[in-house]
Amino acid sequence: MSADRPLLFASGDQAYVADRVVRTWHTPDGSSAAWADEVVAALEPGERAIGALSFAPGAPGILHQVTGSERPLVRTAGEEPERTYEVREFPTPDEYAAMVREAVERIAEGPLRKVVLGRCLDVISDPPLVPSEIIDRLLVTRPGRYVFSVPLEGATEVLVGASPELLVRREGDQIACTPLAGSVPHSDDPDEDARRAEALLLSAKDLAEHAFVVDAIVRTLKEVCVDVDVAAAPTLLSTDTVWHLASPITARLADPETGPSALRLAQLLHPTPAVGGVPTAEAAAMITALEGDLRDYFAGFVGWVDGDGDGEFAVTIRAATIDGPRLRLFAGAGIVAGSDPASEVAETGAKLATMARVTGLP
Repeated sequence: MSADRPLLFASGDQAYVADRVVRTWHTPDGSSAAWADEVVAALEPGERAIGALSFAPGAPGILHQVTGSERPLVRTAGEEPERTYEVREFPTPDEYAAMVREAVERIAEGPLRKVVLGRCLDVISDPPLVPSEIIDRLLVTRPGRYVFSVPLEGATEVLVGASPELLVRREGDQIACTPLAGSVPHSDDPDEDARRAEALLLSAKDLAEHAFVVDAIVRTLKEVCVDVDVAAAPTLLSTDTVWHLASPITARLADPETGPSALRLAQLLHPTPAVGGVPTAEAAAMITALEGDLRDYFAGFVGWVDGDGDGEFAVTIRAATIDGPRLRLFAGAGIVAGSDPASEVAETGAKLATMARVTGLP
């Protein structure tokens, strides 16, 4: 693999880094169970499939069948060149606030109860950034535990990021998920930051948003698992720019021999209400109507699976795509009854700032 376009997925301080790509699997339908089973069945001992699937059901997916090894994540040496930047955000903050107002009105009419709406930031750099530079900066800012770099379709586009959210992990018959929903930006003032964190834990709006996600994941896991366990109340998880509500969930596969692989579990769980909404179909229609085709691989899932069906997939947030001189960022916020447009603009702005920081923007 190219040093400038690495293929890797890291959990914590250890990364599985690909040394050789055996095959690349494309599919026009990343929710296909047959495709997932075919990929897992093709993996030889010592191989993994690392890749990403799009947000929308029936949208594309890509997995690279690779050989590689677990290594500590370390920064690469080398000086970075002086750069100039052009920045464009879309929709604008005012346009995004209008989208939030429309969503709140639709929620009041029913049956829509929650919808996640996003916005993007394009950064054009000269000379162009390369994925290895972004990964180096992510290792300093570390907005999330799960660092990834996955080449997409074509010769140049790469998905990079550092997600804080575990969609699903399978180790033998043991299953784990850590959904995040409900958040507030950090404050530079320690006292105010502590106040915001405490307020988040008590926020009826954010707790309701969080419960949508936990309930959906638990329902899905109970179809294929036993001993599904979730804490009685969410805890706080802190990233570099945002406080999140988090609820670790554990379970055990009902039948480890014939049960779903990590990849198939990810397909079954995605999209959770953390990136989609409730009900799923109504939220998806609202997202399409208001966002258009912003998402693609953003808010999908990214990770790895092996031939035993074990693996780990994170939600594709705190992410960017690099294609030549353009780096595109995406961030979303969950809209429910009572959502305030100005607060949602601030929340998405804080999330976009996470990745904007790793471009080197002043």
